[in-house]
Amino acid sequence: MTVERVQKVLAAAGVGSRRACEELIADGRVTVDGEKVTLGAKADPTAQIIAVDGERVAVDPRLVHLMLNKPPQVVTTASDPKGRRTVLDLVPEKPRVYPVGRLDRDTEGLLLLTNDGELAHRLAHPRFEIEKTYVAQVAAPVPKGLMGRLRAGVELDDGTAHVLSARQLGSDSKRVLIELTLAEGRKREVRRLLAAVGHPVQRLARVRIGPLTLGELSTGKYRPLNGREVRDLYRAVGLGAEPDGGDDRADDGSARTSGRRQA
Repeated sequence: MTVERVQKVLAAAGVGSRRACEELIADGRVTVDGEKVTLGAKADPTAQIIAVDGERVAVDPRLVHLMLNKPPQVVTTASDPKGRRTVLDLVPEKPRVYPVGRLDRDTEGLLLLTNDGELAHRLAHPRFEIEKTYVAQVAAPVPKGLMGRLRAGVELDDGTAHVLSARQLGSDSKRVLIELTLAEGRKREVRRLLAAVGHPVQRLARVRIGPLTLGELSTGKYRPLNGREVRDLYRAVGLGAEPDGGDDRADDGSARTSGRRQA
Protein backbone atom coordinates (compact mmCIF):
# COMPACT_ATOMS: atom_id res chain seq x y z
CA MET A 1 0.00 0.00 0.00
CA THR A 2 1.29 3.45 -0.96
CA VAL A 3 -0.72 6.20 0.69
CA GLU A 4 -0.19 9.76 -0.55
CA ARG A 5 -1.93 13.08 -0.31
CA VAL A 6 -4.78 13.22 -2.80
CA GLN A 7 -3.56 16.42 -4.49
CA LYS A 8 -0.21 14.75 -5.15
CA VAL A 9 -1.93 11.71 -6.63
CA LEU A 10 -4.12 13.84 -8.89
CA ALA A 11 -1.20 15.96 -10.04
CA ALA A 12 0.79 12.84 -10.90
CA ALA A 13 -2.18 11.63 -12.96
CA GLY A 14 -2.07 14.81 -15.04
CA VAL A 15 -5.22 16.46 -13.70
CA GLY A 16 -3.34 19.69 -13.10
CA SER A 17 -0.68 21.28 -10.97
CA ARG A 18 -0.61 20.36 -7.32
CA ARG A 19 -1.98 23.80 -6.48
CA ALA A 20 -4.82 23.37 -8.98
CA CYS A 21 -5.62 19.98 -7.49
CA GLU A 22 -5.70 21.49 -4.01
CA GLU A 23 -8.28 23.96 -5.25
CA LEU A 24 -10.38 21.11 -6.68
CA ILE A 25 -10.33 19.43 -3.27
CA ALA A 26 -11.12 22.67 -1.45
CA ASP A 27 -14.07 23.23 -3.79
CA GLY A 28 -15.48 19.84 -2.85
CA ARG A 29 -15.07 18.36 -6.33
CA VAL A 30 -12.92 15.36 -5.40
CA THR A 31 -14.06 12.02 -3.98
CA VAL A 32 -12.20 8.93 -2.84
CA ASP A 33 -14.22 5.73 -3.05
CA GLY A 34 -17.31 7.87 -3.42
CA GLU A 35 -16.68 10.04 -0.35
CA LYS A 36 -15.92 13.73 -0.67
CA VAL A 37 -12.49 14.56 0.77
CA THR A 38 -10.90 17.67 2.22
CA LEU A 39 -7.40 19.09 2.00
CA GLY A 40 -4.93 16.86 3.78
CA ALA A 41 -6.75 13.66 2.89
CA LYS A 42 -4.67 10.73 1.73
CA ALA A 43 -5.43 7.81 -0.56
CA ASP A 44 -3.84 4.69 -1.98
CA PRO A 45 -3.80 5.19 -5.79
CA THR A 46 -3.25 1.49 -6.36
CA ALA A 47 -6.39 0.43 -4.50
CA GLN A 48 -8.84 3.33 -4.25
CA ILE A 49 -11.06 5.09 -6.80
CA ILE A 50 -10.52 8.83 -7.04
CA ALA A 51 -12.88 11.03 -9.04
CA VAL A 52 -13.14 14.69 -9.96
CA ASP A 53 -16.61 16.05 -10.64
CA GLY A 54 -17.85 12.47 -10.68
CA GLU A 55 -15.38 11.37 -13.34
CA ARG A 56 -13.00 8.64 -12.36
CA VAL A 57 -9.32 9.49 -12.76
CA ALA A 58 -6.76 6.85 -13.70
CA VAL A 59 -4.43 7.31 -10.74
CA ASP A 60 -2.83 3.89 -10.44
CA PRO A 61 0.76 4.49 -11.60
CA ARG A 62 1.03 0.84 -12.58
CA LEU A 63 -1.63 1.22 -15.27
CA VAL A 64 -0.48 1.92 -18.81
CA HIS A 65 -2.72 3.02 -21.70
CA LEU A 66 -1.16 3.20 -25.16
CA MET A 67 -2.53 4.19 -28.55
CA LEU A 68 -0.87 2.47 -31.50
CA ASN A 69 -1.27 3.17 -35.20
CA LYS A 70 -1.03 -0.44 -36.28
CA PRO A 71 0.56 -1.03 -39.68
CA PRO A 72 -0.77 -3.73 -42.02
CA GLN A 73 0.92 -7.14 -41.99
CA VAL A 74 1.31 -7.03 -38.19
CA VAL A 75 -0.76 -9.47 -36.13
CA THR A 76 -2.80 -8.44 -33.10
CA THR A 77 -1.69 -10.97 -30.54
CA ALA A 78 0.67 -11.24 -27.61
CA SER A 79 2.66 -14.03 -29.28
CA ASP A 80 2.46 -15.63 -32.69
CA PRO A 81 3.34 -19.31 -33.18
CA LYS A 82 4.27 -18.54 -36.79
CA GLY A 83 6.85 -16.02 -35.70
CA ARG A 84 5.21 -13.08 -37.44
CA ARG A 85 5.64 -9.54 -36.24
CA THR A 86 3.09 -8.67 -33.54
CA VAL A 87 1.74 -5.42 -32.16
CA LEU A 88 3.77 -6.00 -28.99
CA ASP A 89 6.93 -5.67 -31.09
CA LEU A 90 5.94 -2.02 -31.63
CA VAL A 91 5.60 -0.95 -27.98
CA PRO A 92 7.93 -1.12 -24.95
CA GLU A 93 8.39 -4.59 -23.51
CA LYS A 94 7.73 -3.36 -19.98
CA PRO A 95 5.34 -2.85 -18.41
CA ARG A 96 3.49 -5.62 -20.16
CA VAL A 97 0.38 -4.50 -22.02
CA TYR A 98 -2.22 -6.35 -24.04
CA PRO A 99 -4.21 -5.35 -27.15
CA VAL A 100 -7.83 -4.37 -26.58
CA GLY A 101 -9.87 -6.30 -29.11
CA ARG A 102 -8.39 -7.17 -32.45
CA LEU A 103 -7.53 -5.70 -35.81
CA ASP A 104 -6.97 -8.33 -38.46
CA ARG A 105 -3.55 -8.62 -40.05
CA ASP A 106 -4.44 -6.62 -43.15
CA THR A 107 -6.19 -3.81 -41.28
CA GLU A 108 -4.30 -0.79 -40.01
CA GLY A 109 -5.08 2.06 -37.66
CA LEU A 110 -6.08 2.71 -34.08
CA LEU A 111 -5.41 -0.03 -31.54
CA LEU A 112 -5.37 0.34 -27.76
CA LEU A 113 -2.95 -1.60 -25.58
CA THR A 114 -3.21 -1.58 -21.82
CA ASN A 115 -2.79 -3.51 -18.59
CA ASP A 116 -6.00 -1.92 -17.25
CA GLY A 117 -8.07 -5.07 -17.18
CA GLU A 118 -11.42 -3.55 -16.26
CA LEU A 119 -11.25 -0.90 -18.97
CA ALA A 120 -10.10 -3.41 -21.58
CA HIS A 121 -12.91 -5.78 -20.68
CA ARG A 122 -15.56 -3.12 -21.09
CA LEU A 123 -14.16 -1.66 -24.30
CA ALA A 124 -14.11 -5.08 -25.92
CA HIS A 125 -17.45 -6.39 -24.65
CA PRO A 126 -20.38 -5.93 -27.09
CA ARG A 127 -22.71 -5.05 -24.18
CA PHE A 128 -21.09 -1.64 -23.85
CA GLU A 129 -21.66 -0.88 -27.56
CA ILE A 130 -18.51 1.16 -28.01
CA GLU A 131 -18.62 2.76 -31.44
CA LYS A 132 -15.73 2.20 -33.81
CA THR A 133 -15.16 4.15 -37.01
CA TYR A 134 -13.34 2.79 -40.05
CA VAL A 135 -12.26 4.24 -43.38
CA ALA A 136 -12.43 1.73 -46.20
CA GLN A 137 -11.01 2.08 -49.68
CA VAL A 138 -12.96 0.33 -52.42
CA ALA A 139 -12.74 0.40 -56.19
CA ALA A 140 -14.58 3.18 -58.03
CA PRO A 141 -17.31 3.76 -58.89
CA VAL A 142 -19.96 2.96 -56.30
CA PRO A 143 -23.71 3.36 -56.91
CA LYS A 144 -25.50 6.43 -55.59
CA GLY A 145 -27.62 4.48 -53.13
CA LEU A 146 -24.83 2.46 -51.54
CA MET A 147 -24.62 4.49 -48.32
CA GLY A 148 -28.33 4.10 -47.72
CA ARG A 149 -28.11 0.40 -48.39
CA LEU A 150 -25.33 0.07 -45.82
CA ARG A 151 -27.27 2.05 -43.24
CA ALA A 152 -30.34 -0.14 -43.81
CA GLY A 153 -28.39 -3.24 -42.78
CA VAL A 154 -26.56 -5.91 -44.73
CA GLU A 155 -27.30 -9.59 -44.35
CA LEU A 156 -24.22 -11.69 -43.52
CA ASP A 157 -23.88 -15.39 -42.79
CA ASP A 158 -23.96 -14.69 -39.02
CA GLY A 159 -26.86 -12.19 -39.09
CA THR A 160 -27.57 -8.69 -40.26
CA ALA A 161 -24.72 -6.19 -39.96
CA HIS A 162 -25.98 -2.88 -38.60
CA VAL A 163 -24.06 0.24 -39.54
CA LEU A 164 -24.64 3.32 -37.37
CA SER A 165 -23.43 5.70 -40.06
CA ALA A 166 -22.01 5.49 -43.56
CA ARG A 167 -20.77 8.27 -45.76
CA GLN A 168 -18.53 8.75 -48.75
CA LEU A 169 -15.46 10.78 -47.86
CA GLY A 170 -14.06 11.21 -51.37
CA SER A 171 -13.25 9.55 -54.64
CA ASP A 172 -11.18 9.68 -57.80
CA SER A 173 -11.27 7.66 -60.99
CA LYS A 174 -9.90 4.54 -59.31
CA ARG A 175 -11.02 4.52 -55.70
CA VAL A 176 -13.70 5.59 -53.24
CA LEU A 177 -13.19 6.22 -49.52
CA ILE A 178 -16.11 5.22 -47.30
CA GLU A 179 -16.39 6.00 -43.60
CA LEU A 180 -18.36 3.47 -41.55
CA THR A 181 -19.25 3.48 -37.85
CA LEU A 182 -20.34 0.29 -36.11
CA ALA A 183 -20.82 -0.83 -32.53
CA GLU A 184 -20.93 -4.60 -33.00
CA GLY A 185 -17.33 -5.73 -33.48
CA ARG A 186 -17.94 -9.00 -35.26
CA LYS A 187 -14.99 -10.69 -36.92
CA ARG A 188 -13.94 -8.93 -40.14
CA GLU A 189 -17.36 -7.29 -40.21
CA VAL A 190 -16.48 -4.25 -42.33
CA ARG A 191 -14.73 -6.36 -44.94
CA ARG A 192 -17.58 -8.85 -45.07
CA LEU A 193 -20.38 -6.31 -45.34
CA LEU A 194 -18.69 -4.33 -48.10
CA ALA A 195 -17.96 -7.56 -49.96
CA ALA A 196 -21.62 -8.52 -49.52
CA VAL A 197 -22.74 -5.36 -51.36
CA GLY A 198 -20.25 -5.96 -54.17
CA HIS A 199 -17.46 -3.63 -53.14
CA PRO A 200 -14.65 -5.59 -51.50
CA VAL A 201 -12.21 -3.65 -49.37
CA GLN A 202 -8.86 -2.75 -50.88
CA ARG A 203 -7.54 -1.04 -47.78
CA LEU A 204 -9.03 -0.58 -44.31
CA ALA A 205 -8.09 1.57 -41.33
CA ARG A 206 -9.75 2.11 -37.95
CA VAL A 207 -9.69 5.77 -37.00
CA ARG A 208 -11.84 5.99 -33.85
CA ILE A 209 -12.74 3.95 -30.77
CA GLY A 210 -15.46 5.61 -28.70
CA PRO A 211 -14.22 9.11 -27.80
CA LEU A 212 -10.66 8.36 -28.90
CA THR A 213 -9.48 9.34 -32.38
CA LEU A 214 -6.28 8.32 -34.14
CA GLY A 215 -5.34 11.85 -35.13
CA GLU A 216 -1.95 12.44 -36.72
CA LEU A 217 -0.11 9.52 -35.13
CA SER A 218 2.19 8.02 -37.75
CA THR A 219 1.90 4.42 -38.89
CA GLY A 220 3.81 2.08 -36.62
CA LYS A 221 4.12 4.65 -33.84
CA TYR A 222 2.53 4.68 -30.38
CA ARG A 223 1.92 7.21 -27.67
CA PRO A 224 0.55 7.12 -24.10
CA LEU A 225 -2.97 8.39 -23.62
CA ASN A 226 -3.25 11.58 -21.60
CA GLY A 227 -5.37 11.86 -18.48
CA ARG A 228 -8.30 13.40 -20.30
CA GLU A 229 -8.36 10.62 -22.90
CA VAL A 230 -8.36 7.93 -20.21
CA ARG A 231 -11.15 9.69 -18.30
CA ASP A 232 -13.17 9.91 -21.52
CA LEU A 233 -12.75 6.17 -22.07
CA TYR A 234 -13.75 5.45 -18.46
CA ARG A 235 -16.88 7.53 -18.91
CA ALA A 236 -17.70 5.85 -22.24
CA VAL A 237 -17.74 2.40 -20.61
CA GLY A 238 -19.54 3.50 -17.45
CA LEU A 239 -16.63 3.41 -15.02
CA GLY A 240 -17.88 6.13 -12.71
CA ALA A 241 -16.79 7.46 -9.36
CA GLU A 242 -18.63 5.00 -7.19
CA PRO A 243 -17.18 1.59 -6.38
CA ASP A 244 -18.98 -1.28 -8.05
CA GLY A 245 -20.40 -2.50 -4.77
CA GLY A 246 -21.11 -6.09 -3.89
CA ASP A 247 -21.57 -7.54 -7.36
CA ASP A 248 -18.01 -7.50 -8.58
CA ARG A 249 -18.32 -10.21 -11.14
CA ALA A 250 -17.53 -10.22 -14.84
CA ASP A 251 -20.23 -11.20 -17.31
CA ASP A 252 -18.76 -14.67 -17.58
CA GLY A 253 -19.11 -15.03 -13.82
CA SER A 254 -15.42 -14.78 -13.02
CA ALA A 255 -14.33 -12.54 -10.18
CA ARG A 256 -12.63 -9.30 -11.06
CA THR A 257 -11.67 -6.09 -9.34
CA SER A 258 -12.14 -2.68 -10.86
CA GLY A 259 -8.94 -1.18 -12.21
CA ARG A 260 -6.71 -4.19 -11.51
CA ARG A 261 -4.19 -5.34 -14.01
CA GLN A 262 -4.65 -8.33 -16.25
CA ALA A 263 -2.84 -11.50 -15.35
